[in-house]
Amino acid sequence: MTGPAEGSGRGRAACGPGPGLDIDSLLARCRFPEPGTAVACGLSGGPDSSALVALAAGAGLEVTAWHVDHGLRPSSGAEAEAARAIAARLGAAFELRRVVLEPGPNLEARARDARYEALPADVLVGHTADDRAETVLFNIGRGAGLAGAAAPHAGARRPILRLRRYETRALCEQLGLPTVLDPMNDDPAFTRVAIRNEVIPALARALGRDPVPLLNRHAELASQALEVISDLAAGVDPTSAAQLAAAPRAVAAESLRRWISETVGSPPSAASIDRVLDVAAGRGVATEITGGHRVARSAGRLRIETGGP
Repeated sequence: MTGPAEGSGRGRAACGPGPGLDIDSLLARCRFPEPGTAVACGLSGGPDSSALVALAAGAGLEVTAWHVDHGLRPSSGAEAEAARAIAARLGAAFELRRVVLEPGPNLEARARDARYEALPADVLVGHTADDRAETVLFNIGRGAGLAGAAAPHAGARRPILRLRRYETRALCEQLGLPTVLDPMNDDPAFTRVAIRNEVIPALARALGRDPVPLLNRHAELASQALEVISDLAAGVDPTSAAQLAAAPRAVAAESLRRWISETVGSPPSAASIDRVLDVAAGRGVATEITGGHRVARSAGRLRIETGGP
């Protein structure tokens, strides 16, 4: 659950870096709103989010930095104060939210969900090209299909997506920002950390080149293909076995993915989609899908039987 606001303040930024990194060249690769726009920026206190706030201020935006304290570490209070100090240094307003997480599995995913619930819906976040590359590999590994390969990180909420992680760190160093290092980012128990520290370096050695630009290019191409497929999928009734069977497989799969996601609240795996397509084609009458739900066919129509209340 979220708690009340813990404090705020507002000021104008004066954050131009000294000799070295050129903030204008970095901003040219960012996608920020027009100067003067009021924006909320997620600020963990790490280099990426700190650079986001610095760049947003440098772009002439009216910035409010939002920090979410999960209370997962004894140092979380100190990290919140460090984030507050970074915001003040950059002339940004500051808002603090506290959330409570119950013990149990899937801590990383639950912490992320709680964080987004506590932040404004239009919050800007500091995901970089490295984050997108990791997401591509993570989604492909869990069988997320074309939508997962597209790694949906494009859009106004992720304005520094074209920057690299080493650039955000260098900017923070140049500005003298005392950023926070999250130990969870180096915990190999988390899949994303293993991808970052093991899989991507292994790919770099095997390919003899940096795989991050390649993975980002793949995500862009997949995203463009998905836009075309999505337009076609909008004309397919996902509950009609006949329409699904007549449509190109990628179009039928996207129609089902959208329908199932909207109905059960989470996207199905690629394997689940394949099984539902088999049901639509008459090679079965029902199948289990991601999340303990079920899709059944009768009289040529598909229906979703949810597995929860």
